[in-house]
Amino acid sequence: MQEEIKKACDVMRRGGIILYPTDTIWGIGCDATNEEAVQRVYELKQRDDSKSMLVLLDNPAKLQTYVQDVPDIAWDLIELTDKPLTIIYEGAKNLATNLIAADGTIGIRITNEIFSRELCRQFRKPIVSTSANLSGEPAPERFAHITDKIKEAVDYVVTYRQQESTRAKASGIVKLGKDGTIHIIRK
Repeated sequence: MQEEIKKACDVMRRGGIILYPTDTIWGIGCDATNEEAVQRVYELKQRDDSKSMLVLLDNPAKLQTYVQDVPDIAWDLIELTDKPLTIIYEGAKNLATNLIAADGTIGIRITNEIFSRELCRQFRKPIVSTSANLSGEPAPERFAHITDKIKEAVDYVVTYRQQESTRAKASGIVKLGKDGTIHIIRK
């Protein structure tokens, strides 16, 4: 696993994109601070760049580097959730501008899955995580469901967990207002 993390980090440091396992479904990822790499992901997915993508972090302490004001309720949600939860925050900062939504928001998930957490930790930057499918197609529930078009277009495909047969599920999504309001987008 460590060798794959090293290779994936090297690819992302050079502006490349990867296909990797996350705490939810398989993701297409890149350096979330590199606009050119983010643009390549949009192009690969054939996705309008007005539809922002989320990022993964390994530690909630890093949130304040990428969000201007983290609402107090966010800390409770992160601590108490028992399944992967993406939180959409207002006031995104220090990320590729084409990754931030038009309203200034960004979706961030703190990953607890061993591979993606260690990947984020060693990369030392947020990593884009978007489902490994073309826009409009169903998200693949396991590696075997990812199309060859996606596999062939990325710069590195992680082999860790490719053989798993359990069906993965997307994360829950909530949007937080600066005033602490919570809007549930996906349970």
